[in-house]
Amino acid sequence: MSLSTQSAAGAYSRRVAVIKSQSIVEIRFSGREAGEIIAVYPQVCLSSCEAGSGRVTYGGRLICTLVYVDEDGKLCRVQKGAEFSHYADDDSLAPANTALCALSCERTQVKRDGSSYVVAAVIGAEISVYATLERSILTSAEGAVTLTETKKLFSAVTFTGESEVEDDFDCNAEDVLVPAAEVLVTDCNVRAGMAEINGEIYLSMLAIRDGKPVCFDRIIPFKSEIACEDALLARKAVCRAEIKEISVEARVDEEKGKCGVDAVIQLSFAGRYYDEEETQLILDAFSTENELKLAYAEETVSPCTEIKVFSERVSGLCATKAKLDFTCAMLAAALPKAEFVRTEKGIEGSLSATLLYEQNGEIRSTEINLPFAVDLIGLNNCGEEISVAVCGVNIRQRSEGECEAEAVVKIAVADSEDCSVRYVCEITEAEKLKANDCAISVYIPAAGDDLWSTAKSLRQSPDMIKETNPDLSFPLTGSERIVVFRGKTE
Repeated sequence: MSLSTQSAAGAYSRRVAVIKSQSIVEIRFSGREAGEIIAVYPQVCLSSCEAGSGRVTYGGRLICTLVYVDEDGKLCRVQKGAEFSHYADDDSLAPANTALCALSCERTQVKRDGSSYVVAAVIGAEISVYATLERSILTSAEGAVTLTETKKLFSAVTFTGESEVEDDFDCNAEDVLVPAAEVLVTDCNVRAGMAEINGEIYLSMLAIRDGKPVCFDRIIPFKSEIACEDALLARKAVCRAEIKEISVEARVDEEKGKCGVDAVIQLSFAGRYYDEEETQLILDAFSTENELKLAYAEETVSPCTEIKVFSERVSGLCATKAKLDFTCAMLAAALPKAEFVRTEKGIEGSLSATLLYEQNGEIRSTEINLPFAVDLIGLNNCGEEISVAVCGVNIRQRSEGECEAEAVVKIAVADSEDCSVRYVCEITEAEKLKANDCAISVYIPAAGDDLWSTAKSLRQSPDMIKETNPDLSFPLTGSERIVVFRGKTE
């Protein structure tokens, strides 16, 4: 019997590239705008990202806030912003691709240029590119014995959106100099037409109380819903959140004798999930008459199963750029952040903050760094998406010249499972098999052989193997002897 095959074509989406890029953005402050610099807080957000032929172009906005001491010894602030655009090249990119970009300010440097200050920020971009591809599925192969199973095939779906979070709370502060925030997504699910995102915003405010700098920390939970037109069934999703804008206003209630803060935070989201469908796939095939050449397609994805949140209190001796002794009065540890890398057991890195202290009647600042390592227990997979936030940094001196820090590190990890499928996408006939003239053959199997591998070795259908050897139990132990009878043919 000659071989006759039929195939079905379809489209699906998957991630085809992850590109990392860096750019430098500079903002100039004149000497009249800022005195002695005490703290620098950069805030970066994405404004556009578009894929083209061999290149993805992205743009954003950098807002830099400087805290400085004026001529009267008071703490003041000045803020400036700059728009920027950059690009990253990859030969596989095409205009039809979808690009999701996450921006971060990796480090900043303040340098003096004449009578001005120049703040140089290194902006890092991590870009995930998704493309729509063709999928060819072999649906039938007449003239061949096939191994067919029902498997799941996946297609990636991306979504983006924005939301606003408001909060008001009592805060014994006269003014807020710098509001800094980090955001973690603790859960994300899509359902018919929308994505539901839960998370926490870790707000750290450098403020003034009684003429001295202080730091206030607050955790703001949020629940946002954004449109996701492609969503039909309930699915677990992976989502990144970004702070687009922070607006904080201090207020005074003279009747109640209280001070408070009104906070409005603009968030942007970019996420993905996987649609899945079950279909019959041909996993292997052979012919009783001819050799067959099989072409395979293989797909591997890691759909999110759960977002797990870890909380770890870290402490120890920290490194400081300035020499501290008992003449230094600790005032505030502001603008905390963390840098980390993935390890075999979890993550390790360092958290940093700007320490404001008073020495000889002057307010000064230095950067502190505390190394940490956290084991992430109970994950099925390595955790592709990891976000880290720092809150509640405390600094103290137990002995002169040694500075100790303590903080809480919150970690959100998107746990996933690896789903891999390999199937036959094309079959072609090759040379004819050499006929076996023996009336009886004895086949000695290997331990662990299943029904399909045995049938393929004997070039007989699985039904025939079971019919002629009803006493066999699979998988085989290796001690069996299978007798094959061949009837006389004209």
